[in-house]
Amino acid sequence: MKILVTGANGYLGKGVVKRLLNDGVTVIATDFRNNFIDKRAEYVYGDIFSMESPFNELGEPDVLLHMAWRDGFVHGSQNHINDLPKHVNFINRMITGGVKHIAVMGSMHEIGFYEGSINENTPCNPQSLYGISKNALRQAVELECKKEDVIFQWLRGFYIVGNTEDGCSIFSKIVQAAHKGQKDFPFTMGLNQFDFLDYDNFCKQVADVVEQNEVNGIINICCGRPEKLADRVERFIKENKFDIKLDYGVFPDRPYDSKAIWGDDFKIRMIEKIKG
Repeated sequence: MKILVTGANGYLGKGVVKRLLNDGVTVIATDFRNNFIDKRAEYVYGDIFSMESPFNELGEPDVLLHMAWRDGFVHGSQNHINDLPKHVNFINRMITGGVKHIAVMGSMHEIGFYEGSINENTPCNPQSLYGISKNALRQAVELECKKEDVIFQWLRGFYIVGNTEDGCSIFSKIVQAAHKGQKDFPFTMGLNQFDFLDYDNFCKQVADVVEQNEVNGIINICCGRPEKLADRVERFIKENKFDIKLDYGVFPDRPYDSKAIWGDDFKIRMIEKIKG
């Protein structure tokens, strides 16, 4: 199996590439830089949106794992809307070129304000430009895959916990602050409950999904249970033995963040059984 990973040098992409390689998969990795990409991967530099024949130029892969996306943590960025046609066009040209299996990184922000467990039938009403764009891409790609008889997998990601500086999540920001010697970290009240998945487990779940084609459609990349944000962050600080404490109530909660939201892990458990 040959898997093409776009956005391979990103915070999420680098870990998924490594996991796929460890699983014995041939990986073609593409991005504008390769400083974080595992050297075992075949690296292709270039702008995927401007390639004339991306399927051929990117090594004629069996599977496209599309993780490229900019401003993922800036939910109000206009780049989400501006880039949307480019993502649609790129994926459509990959299908025209001959790829038969499409997997795209999605987000729980496609759902919008919702309380409870999310499954593939949960209605979407996104409340940010990021969520709107991801949801529109999902709908467009699903239609095209159905029309061309291509395997469609939409990997709906939740909240990822990693302990490296090269990210934009609250956990990466705490690592950055701790390394700078900060003793206090400005925080919300932390009462919202989310679905948290450790970075290595996230990478494993993504790899498990794209390495099989029996379970398809929308698949939650999640742990399947909610945890209070404050509890998870406090635990993260203890796990990493950081000398830093949370300054509660400095920032308000984002108005579009749900009070309690988590993924239904039924499909990912099915895939884990298939993988053995």
